[in-house]
Amino acid sequence: MRMTKKEKLTVKIFETRQELGRQAAAEVAGAINELLETRPEISIIFASAPSQNEFLEALGQEAIPWERITAFNMDEYVGIDPQAPQGFGAFLKRSLYDRVPLKQIHLFDCQAADPEQECLRYGALLEAAKPELCIYGIGENGHLAFNDPPVADFDDPKIVKLVELDPVCRQQQVNDGCFASLDEVPRQAFTLTIPVLMRVGQLYGMVPGKTKIAAIDKAMNGPVTTACPASILRTHPHAVLYLDEVSAQKIKPETY
Repeated sequence: MRMTKKEKLTVKIFETRQELGRQAAAEVAGAINELLETRPEISIIFASAPSQNEFLEALGQEAIPWERITAFNMDEYVGIDPQAPQGFGAFLKRSLYDRVPLKQIHLFDCQAADPEQECLRYGALLEAAKPELCIYGIGENGHLAFNDPPVADFDDPKIVKLVELDPVCRQQQVNDGCFASLDEVPRQAFTLTIPVLMRVGQLYGMVPGKTKIAAIDKAMNGPVTTACPASILRTHPHAVLYLDEVSAQKIKPETY
């Protein structure tokens, strides 16, 4: 493992994504257990994507008192069948939620009659819970959650909002094997906003693979801008980014 920093962001680079997943899970489990030494319970925000697979598999095997943890989803498609395997709630249930005895799980109502009201409902739950940890990924277009470059706002006044998905973001879902074609990918989604994510005390992101090379390049080597929303991570006082050697290949050597 190699480690570097970019401004405030800690970056850890592993030879393989399997090693990344195991080590990230061990470190996140340590952070969870440390928080629970002084709190009766905590809340955690989880990302949903194939990039999280190795991490979530390993996390579910860690010694964690899950019955003291409430889980939130970072985002979700609007209108998707909640049982559809591509849905983020369904993904996290398969990958983690059904494997561990969580105290509570808050999923988006994908088929809410009034999506704007669903944003308010979910936002109120988040505000009450004040999550202590966030597990994030970074999209091929540099998005955090579904805050794609056209809709990302570092000063967003909302907690949860409806967004139109960027074509690059929708194509990523096809590239990841979640949908067979672009036409099948939903066009709208619910997403936690960037200020909400940045208010969480500890952020841990797993971003392996060749499809993330360009996004990591922009996030690490470019300016802090909504043109690459993930660049804002460099301003967070306790954010860690886990990469493999593939996704990290364009990080400038002088950064190390």
